[in-house]
Amino acid sequence: MSIAKGLFMRVSVVAERFCLVGHLLALMFGLAGLLLVLPNPEFIGSLPAFGQTLFGWSMMGGGVVYILLGAATVALFVCRTLGWRSWLGFMLPAVFLSLGSELLGTRTGFPFGHYAYLNGLGYKVAGLVPFTIPLSWFYLGLSAYLLARVGLEATGWQGWGKQVSAIAIGSLLLTAWDFVLDPAMSQTPYPFWEFQDPGQFFGMPYRNLTGWLGTGALFMTVASFWWQKAPLKLTRAQLWVPLAIYLANFSFGAVITVAQLDSQFWIPTAISVLLGVVPAIALWWVAKPAMPSNQPYSDLEQVPTESTALPVGVSPE
Repeated sequence: MSIAKGLFMRVSVVAERFCLVGHLLALMFGLAGLLLVLPNPEFIGSLPAFGQTLFGWSMMGGGVVYILLGAATVALFVCRTLGWRSWLGFMLPAVFLSLGSELLGTRTGFPFGHYAYLNGLGYKVAGLVPFTIPLSWFYLGLSAYLLARVGLEATGWQGWGKQVSAIAIGSLLLTAWDFVLDPAMSQTPYPFWEFQDPGQFFGMPYRNLTGWLGTGALFMTVASFWWQKAPLKLTRAQLWVPLAIYLANFSFGAVITVAQLDSQFWIPTAISVLLGVVPAIALWWVAKPAMPSNQPYSDLEQVPTESTALPVGVSPE
């Protein structure tokens, strides 16, 4: 490997780790603000004028920051390990198809039910959907899909059966996250969106869950055609980044849900653990712990860099 290429890869790793740490810190700061600071206005009132202004900015922009850092982390990870074409091959359908579903949902109620976004998640596309929402679909969807596909490959699944199963499991992992995300973001004292027709499933319409499954399966299916059927060849050591993203975002929603809502919301939280957290950890664990001895790339050189990267499933000559 050339010196320039080695430097590029190491800078990519540093940038990826920086974004991941920033994402985790932003999530923890958000938890502290929602659970400790906002419920105690006397603390806010005791701050000097500058502190109150700074706190106001952080509360208005904190959701935007953690989503942007999460999307950047996953984008850098995929570019480094699978190539920039694979990143675009997943990000573009994930962002545009999820945005289409969200715009349709906020206008018509299909496929998620009637709902509307409030403030705190950034500029709204068409005045309806914050621009950060499609990015969250992208980085959580890709993390879920990677865990599903790499885990299935490690168990010997091949061909289109592997593809279909990875899409099904990936969309299930994504939907399992919503079991704690929606209550945390729509029914707590400081919501970010609201259902205009609260449903029978702990305040969520049942079609919200089918909408999540369908939207995730749709963009994962489109992306899988670009990625093709060849094994991704990611190891357990590399796959910890998608796992960390998935578990951190689950924990964010789960802690808010169980801390600020009544005991009945332990039920969707338990369902989320059963359908999301447990399978995600199991899929990560069954991934191969190390590269085969004949693999020509090291941990930092597994695939070509951006200048030469090929779609997943296409090998360089």
